[in-house]
Amino acid sequence: MNDKNKIAFYNLPWDTDYFKISCAKAVLHTSLELEQWSQLKEKFKDYQFVSIQNTNSEPFNARLIGRDTNAFLADVNIQFIKKLENRHIMPEMIKIYQNLNYNKKIIEMSNFQISKFIEDPELKKRGGADVYRHWVINSFNNEEKYFAISKDNNNEINGFLLHSYFNGSCIIELIAVSNTEKNSGIGTNLFKAIEVAAFEHACKEIKVGTQVRNSAAVNFYHKAGCKQVGCHQVYHLWGIQNV
Repeated sequence: MNDKNKIAFYNLPWDTDYFKISCAKAVLHTSLELEQWSQLKEKFKDYQFVSIQNTNSEPFNARLIGRDTNAFLADVNIQFIKKLENRHIMPEMIKIYQNLNYNKKIIEMSNFQISKFIEDPELKKRGGADVYRHWVINSFNNEEKYFAISKDNNNEINGFLLHSYFNGSCIIELIAVSNTEKNSGIGTNLFKAIEVAAFEHACKEIKVGTQVRNSAAVNFYHKAGCKQVGCHQVYHLWGIQNV
């Protein structure tokens, strides 16, 4: 396996612009050799913030990160897949929208409390609490983004599921339900709705990731029939002297 297959390293232009610091991401696909690790550490010096994904929480890489850097474990990301085999019926009160116009209600619902952007104090003080709201705003009027929207009997939005399509898969990006409608089955119906939409897009599977600490989300995806396929450590490395 060559270096490119073991490591992916790239700039994060959106994060750099938003947080006003130079940002990059390193993805460690498999166990590194010491020479590769040394070269990667040199790249870290050019950035004020680097997110390091240790794919499948590879123990050797975790030891290298802990031994040679001041990076801390900010997240453990659980990846799920659900295979699509049968056609389903679209639940009532839910519709799918592509290229959706700006919607204030959806933005108000995008208040996610478990997030590495909040739990990392350096990101939080740079506006981390608003990252997901900006994610949603950037998804409006975008041909590549789809919203499954649930409405109540008064035609008021009480839940949404933002998703997209890539390489034959449906990717769940964000899901939210109104605080007054928790445990009402809206989330389950939203998931069923994109099963219908994904099947119609000839997708073979639905993919989604969430934090291991978000037990409600982990349980939800298990209940929806998803299978865990990955568990990735995410470290945050700050070049504090450059911040």
